[in-house]
Amino acid sequence: MSTAVQERAVHERDAVEVRRGWWTREHALLIALLAATAVAYCWNLTVNGYANEYYSMAVQAGAQDWKAWFFGALDAANGITVDKTPASLWLMGLSARVFGFSSFSMLLPQALLGVASVGVLYAAVRRWFGSSAALIAGAVLATTPVAALMFRFNNPDALLVFLMVAAAWAVTRAIDAKKALRWLVLAGLLIGFAFLAKMLQAFLVLPALALAYGVAGSARLRTRLLHLLAAAGAVVVGAGWWVLIAELWPASARPYIGGSTSNSILELALGYNGLGRLNGEEVGSVGGGGQGGGMWGTPGLGRLFSSEMQTQASWLLPAALVALVALAALSWRLARTDRMRAFAIIWGGWLLVTGLTFSLMQGIIHSYYTVALAPAIAALVGVGVVVLWRRRTELVPRAVLAGTVVLTGLWNWRLLAETPTFVPWLRWVVVFAAVAAGVLLLVGPELPNLGDGARYLAVIAATLIGVASLAAPAASAAATIGSAHTGSIVSAGPATGGGPGGGAGTSFLGGGGTAGVSEELVSLLQNSDSRWAAATQTANGAAPLQLASGEPVLAIGGFNGTDAFPSLEQFQEWVADGEIGFYIPATGHGGGRNSKIETWVTENFTPQTVGGTTVYDLAGHS
Repeated sequence: MSTAVQERAVHERDAVEVRRGWWTREHALLIALLAATAVAYCWNLTVNGYANEYYSMAVQAGAQDWKAWFFGALDAANGITVDKTPASLWLMGLSARVFGFSSFSMLLPQALLGVASVGVLYAAVRRWFGSSAALIAGAVLATTPVAALMFRFNNPDALLVFLMVAAAWAVTRAIDAKKALRWLVLAGLLIGFAFLAKMLQAFLVLPALALAYGVAGSARLRTRLLHLLAAAGAVVVGAGWWVLIAELWPASARPYIGGSTSNSILELALGYNGLGRLNGEEVGSVGGGGQGGGMWGTPGLGRLFSSEMQTQASWLLPAALVALVALAALSWRLARTDRMRAFAIIWGGWLLVTGLTFSLMQGIIHSYYTVALAPAIAALVGVGVVVLWRRRTELVPRAVLAGTVVLTGLWNWRLLAETPTFVPWLRWVVVFAAVAAGVLLLVGPELPNLGDGARYLAVIAATLIGVASLAAPAASAAATIGSAHTGSIVSAGPATGGGPGGGAGTSFLGGGGTAGVSEELVSLLQNSDSRWAAATQTANGAAPLQLASGEPVLAIGGFNGTDAFPSLEQFQEWVADGEIGFYIPATGHGGGRNSKIETWVTENFTPQTVGGTTVYDLAGHS
């Protein structure tokens, strides 16, 4: 039987499986996968506390004031926004409004987005390659350590990943559909909305999605191009409606756009969060990789396999790359509309473009960004394993599968060795399983007269493949779920006692009250009737004060103190109008400092000590 006929038979068998009734063994397994993911991601969710307090204060503000919710302001008095577009804050803010602001209400939408991402990835893979490949893909995504971190955290990445996976699913539907336009428009709207979660990073998947439909869509070329043009318009609409409102809204009547130099969301998107991340020229940068390397590794093709990046999402990255090559080779001579090639373009293009961008960018990059690679890795591994397994009677496919399993086991052994005190026996189990699976895959089909034993041998080989591939990342994900992660820079995996992502977030110097702020200081702020109960340098300094007191606190200079907000004149005007209750000269939180404001305050107001913290009364009351 020719390769083309074999692949058509596989696709037809998968299509029949897709059309079956709902309650089948495969769907029972899907429910089990989603339930297990939900339990894991929601389990002890509050262990992370307020997670990244920078975003937490914005969620708190959005739960108190609708304008702050819409613009993503850090405080309910609408002083300055976070340095991202606010879509992810909308979900968390709505949850906080419904259930009351707390760690659990804030993080619950993130965990549910993780479960939804697994479900949508399953749907995208199952449509063309059946439930076995889809279940493997879903399990790989759910057990990726960085996914277990970010779907339980309050950074924008959870919503970003979900929307990108949903867009890939919509493109899959468009390639299948006779009336593809509606699905492509949906994909465009989803990517546009993903821009509102984390700006230009959402667009990294666009080349792959567009190319896949352009190559494999069933319509004629001219129609496909028009459809893609309509989808591009949908991207603009999905992102542009909010950007247009933010740009047209009078600057004096909305919060300052944090992270920008000109109080403009467009400047933020194209500058600090755009080209600046690629060339390292971010205004107000806190330090990127740079030509000489840094805490996130030297830019280059090896970045994802070294430094802190490697233990986040690369456990099955080598396997995904092999799967991509195998799928491309198997579909090389098939028809233009072949689904295997289209699949390789969607998920392989996603992996290559995003992976190369992360590898080569010169600006700020954090290890948790790699969560954006997890769906592509999962999809390619799921389909690659199933396609090669189905052809294991042929020497080349089973040799590729065997070699990939051994390679995965050895790579996972190396990653586990990065934390030698963490379940040290597991890396030997993984290597043994990988080698044993490789041997069985190679020699099993050649053994004579096996009879029913061939089926048992296949079950043993499949089990060993699962252990070799998933045991290590699943253990790392479990360690991630079981430990607290707070602060603006976090990383997945077992605690190592140090490193840029390993600890709690920066705390405010003070007494022993909530978030390190003394009870006396909390009481002082809660008794203030000013627009802002207090002002302090940077959002890192303001967040604990606001979270502890529930009162708006002005974050001078935004995230790390480098934003040109407010000016000294504006600050003085607010003080004269009684709009700022206290100034608190926070220390120990890092970042920049508006020395003009602090100098003016210290020269014109008398300090007092409240709960061990120095406080300047700007409103003339104690």
